[in-house]
Amino acid sequence: MKNLLAVDDASFDAVVKQPGRTLIEVSGAWCGPCRQMKPILERLADERAGRLRVAILDMDEAPTTAASLGVRGAPTFIVFEDGKEIARQLGAVPPTVLRALVDRRVD
Repeated sequence: MKNLLAVDDASFDAVVKQPGRTLIEVSGAWCGPCRQMKPILERLADERAGRLRVAILDMDEAPTTAASLGVRGAPTFIVFEDGKEIARQLGAVPPTVLRALVDRRVD
């Protein structure tokens, strides 16, 4: 759990624009599926520590960033490579699907 980050409008760019991969879950406190995904994200963040940054962005607390990403529903998972979006998944998914999303090759 110590490796799962929380980002907001002010910290989003500093986290995502670092070299390497970042997985962001755009969620909301009101979102049941988002709460179900949190333990999966915590486990993934711990398993991939040093190789993948994993963060949660609350769309109600960071509306500017959520809007700039074009997020319309929660949870939305977005993978960034060196600051550029490379993959996106909408909705709660099994851990295997989330791992495949973050492991996707960049062509």
